[in-house]
Amino acid sequence: MFLELKNLSVRFGKKMVLDSLNCSMESKALGLLGPNGAGKSTLIRTILGFIKPASGIAFVGNMDIRKDSRRLRGMLGYMPEHESFIHGLSPVRLLRFMGELCGLSPKDAMERAHEVLFYVGLGEVRYRNVETFSLGMQQKVKIAQALVHGPKLLILDEPTNALDPSGRQDMIELIQDIVKNSGSHVILCSHILKDVEQCCEDVIVLNKGKIILTGNIDSLRKVDEKVYDLRIKGDVNHFISELSERGCQCSLGERDIIRISLPPHEKTELLFELALKNNVQLRHFYYKKSSLEDVFIQALEDSIKEAKNHARV
Repeated sequence: MFLELKNLSVRFGKKMVLDSLNCSMESKALGLLGPNGAGKSTLIRTILGFIKPASGIAFVGNMDIRKDSRRLRGMLGYMPEHESFIHGLSPVRLLRFMGELCGLSPKDAMERAHEVLFYVGLGEVRYRNVETFSLGMQQKVKIAQALVHGPKLLILDEPTNALDPSGRQDMIELIQDIVKNSGSHVILCSHILKDVEQCCEDVIVLNKGKIILTGNIDSLRKVDEKVYDLRIKGDVNHFISELSERGCQCSLGERDIIRISLPPHEKTELLFELALKNNVQLRHFYYKKSSLEDVFIQALEDSIKEAKNHARV
């Protein structure tokens, strides 16, 4: 297991911030989700060794975060959410310094600095002062410094935060390439669900310091066999009217996609029967599949209901 949590708890004074977390994850790319205050940053800092657990333990690549913390830090790369530059340095000098801190020789650190900066798309500007860079370029410097020593685990904290659409897409493609082609496992902490959906295989969802959902993203995104998305050639409004008369709930979305929810007693054949009756061609026909956002919202709602029921008891 590349990440294993066993009854991991963290307290700040009397407040329980992480409450008996248990999970085992083997995936190459893990998404860490949760609303503000859920405990995501605390979990990351605990894995990094900045915060000591009140109880329980965590393992990263079979290394105990308490007993093997120094050795573990040499295998981790961390891209923080907020600015963490040393002012006055160019990217190549910054990365060389970070490489040496991680145990590389000066020569190897300089070679890696050049390689990684070209890899993230900053090779042509590697001698400019980091403070003159745009936000998107600074984000690339942050991920470059996390990569310079070839970490076994790369932790990315809000890597697309505040980026414009073009910069965000560049960062997503970079993360996808790291996941696919490098030897690093990746933990991606983000409040943008689509980023996690595009980059990660598995997910951990936190709420109020507890794990409320874990698993493979594709497995969690259930198919609803009673809800369909259709695109047709024909009289859309008349077809919707016919469906409504048979008890279907219909809505018309973007690009004239009709979302149809069948009543419990009806089967899929109804849609083809009404299409034939009304001389309508079914151009696209597929089950509605839950998005990660649907899964996330449902998990939060279930955790709130569970907390209310527990409070009543």
